[in-house]
Amino acid sequence: MQFLGRVALVTGASRGIGKACALELARGGADVVVMDRDHLQDARSVASEAHAVGRRSLVVEGNIADRKRVEEIVAETVAQLGKLDILVANAASGVHKPVLELSEQDFRSTVDVTLLGTFHCAQLAARQMVRQERGGIIIAISSVHAAMPYRGCVPYNAAKAGLNSMVLTMANELSEFRVRVNAVEPGWTDTPSQHTRYSEERLRRGAARLPFGRLATPEEIAKGVAYLASDDAAYITGSILRIDGGFVLPRLEL
Repeated sequence: MQFLGRVALVTGASRGIGKACALELARGGADVVVMDRDHLQDARSVASEAHAVGRRSLVVEGNIADRKRVEEIVAETVAQLGKLDILVANAASGVHKPVLELSEQDFRSTVDVTLLGTFHCAQLAARQMVRQERGGIIIAISSVHAAMPYRGCVPYNAAKAGLNSMVLTMANELSEFRVRVNAVEPGWTDTPSQHTRYSEERLRRGAARLPFGRLATPEEIAKGVAYLASDDAAYITGSILRIDGGFVLPRLEL
């Protein structure tokens, strides 16, 4: 169990990619803090699954855009579980509208969570890791939106592009403390939010056009996250791992 004795905080961990990450780390031996803002019952179920495989777990409610609350959660993690070794910054928010219809609040609400909230989590976790003097691991969940100008997604695209730049810069600064900082870029992934946003027919047709003919599963993204968190990736920092099944590859026939 490669994460035995380690403590991981996962944001947005009640469902989808965050849930898969929390459980993948727990199965690898990590004790997990399951943080979520809106789906606490689901978060408790994730914690129960982690407990069922023999790991300690803690459920915390909070919005990562609230810096004070993130600071409290880092402190609570250390108080309850003794330390913080791994952060998976997964929580994000997005407004999908044509650019001509966006309001300032639409833009701010997306950036406040997706970019600034990730900064709060990463900086406060890094400070704790530096205090511990044992290094640490920060993994941000980015998106192929960081590189691709998808229509109707100006705030989200911009926030994820900024997140990638932030990850690289933090990796540069934190390497002297042996804190590794990387990002994972999922492509189109079969999460609950996709079933809320799109009809089942739209998802079926969209998946059929992808190179592998299907959406990614959250578990496939989580395995990439677990790799970056593992000792096998001990020499990897400042990297962005794209897990998209070829989603962004050019398809000239289109």
